[in-house]
Amino acid sequence: MSSRGFTLVEVMVALAIVAIALPAVLMALSQQMNDTAYLRDKTIAQMVAANKLNEMRLIIGASGNLVAGKNNGVSPMAGRDWRWWQETKTTPMDKFYRIEINVAAEGEQSDNPVYTLTAFMTSDLEADEEELQAQEGDPPPPEEP
Repeated sequence: MSSRGFTLVEVMVALAIVAIALPAVLMALSQQMNDTAYLRDKTIAQMVAANKLNEMRLIIGASGNLVAGKNNGVSPMAGRDWRWWQETKTTPMDKFYRIEINVAAEGEQSDNPVYTLTAFMTSDLEADEEELQAQEGDPPPPEEP
């Protein structure tokens, strides 16, 4: 007797394989979607922190004043509000400060930031232009007669 279809055992084995594989594939896709959202948030938080650091550099460059202390606020970025808090601490070196900027999405716990940026900055941002050019290897500009 020849048969042209699958046997019941073959169908049951195929269904068992699908029943095991399908949830694994769905779990992998779900995890990848979560990871993508986390990386998006971390990238945006990094941009917020970099913006705050650049803003500090501009303010310090204009005022020539950098003091230790804490500051916080909310910045909009990519259609969301991001809460940031910044702490500036002195270091053992004179006029040299450690700046830590933490960023979290608005409404999330502040004790678990999405991104932390740590930078070191001097309060003396004035530099001799000839010294900078010498460090970069550029010849100094010719002096006018």
